[in-house]
Amino acid sequence: MEEMILNETPVRTSRNFNINNIKVKNVTIKDNVKEFKNINVCNDSSKIVILDDVQKDYTLKYGLSEELTCQVKNSANVIKKIDINSLVKKTVKIETNFDSESSELVENLEVHANKSSKSVIILKYNSNDEIEFYHNQVLRVIADEDSDLTIIMLVNLNSLSNNFISIENTLKQNSKVEYKIIDLGGKNSIINYYSNVEGENAKSKLNSIYLGSGKEVFDLNYIANIYGEDASVDIEVQGVLNNNSKKNFKGTIDFKKGCKRAKGSENENCLLLSDTAKSLSLPMLLCSEEEVEGSHSSSAGKISKQELFYIMSRGIDEKSAMKLIVKAKFNSILESIKDENLKEEIINLIDEKLDKGEYNE
Repeated sequence: MEEMILNETPVRTSRNFNINNIKVKNVTIKDNVKEFKNINVCNDSSKIVILDDVQKDYTLKYGLSEELTCQVKNSANVIKKIDINSLVKKTVKIETNFDSESSELVENLEVHANKSSKSVIILKYNSNDEIEFYHNQVLRVIADEDSDLTIIMLVNLNSLSNNFISIENTLKQNSKVEYKIIDLGGKNSIINYYSNVEGENAKSKLNSIYLGSGKEVFDLNYIANIYGEDASVDIEVQGVLNNNSKKNFKGTIDFKKGCKRAKGSENENCLLLSDTAKSLSLPMLLCSEEEVEGSHSSSAGKISKQELFYIMSRGIDEKSAMKLIVKAKFNSILESIKDENLKEEIINLIDEKLDKGEYNE
């Protein structure tokens, strides 16, 4: 396939904005992919059952594209259902490592957080060799009444690789689903995230970090529909772009009829470390209900000379000062990760990626 059109916005804007979708070239969607072996699952709770079987006749509300969704349905080489019944918060870790023997991952994941369950799921994706890797994932989450689910996703693929992720969540009454997505790039890292907040007092929260240091392309399409009374959606995105990296952010919160007293907020901030980095943003609020509260903001800019001078006046060189400022932007999201080993790993990966970049004011 020469070119794919992916990640359509739920509402069309002027074509002059160049943000309604993204076109990706030279990606082949295979009907047959070889076995993927490098997956390590750590689960120490009998109340969390992991099965190699999922429902396959689903229809995604959005997703990245019909072609990518069909590939996952028909040709997935990793299929897992995580069924959670734990009343005490437990953690499941799934670590995936790409290498020359396991280079193509087509992943069909389903998570069912049963009534009153509590859990943390950590999904890690790493690449070990400097060859092209391919990742196409559909992740579907059902959060039943009073459940509490946190999903932490760390994507750390090399600059030759394509990362395609479609996420769909359904939140029932009094449920809480929180995502923390740390995206350290790839050649193309394209994510479609949708939350169907249908239950009364349901809470959907997304904290996202992206970091581009070379020629990475990020296309982030975050969508939430709010149906339940007193429900809430909170989207917080912090990003840094250096050199020739590029980002499209599309955030949509839609207040549906009947969601009285619902709240929705989205905030996206991008720090540009290079004159050639590019940032496009499209935050949107849609509303069919009167008694709601919504806010959105988006900003992009460079490090101020005054801020940089202040730090350097304490005896810190320019590159180290810029790294400190970058990591400070991510700090509030990173500090919310309770797994200290994972937090340290993410900070080290951010350091490594920043070390590769050339900086200019």
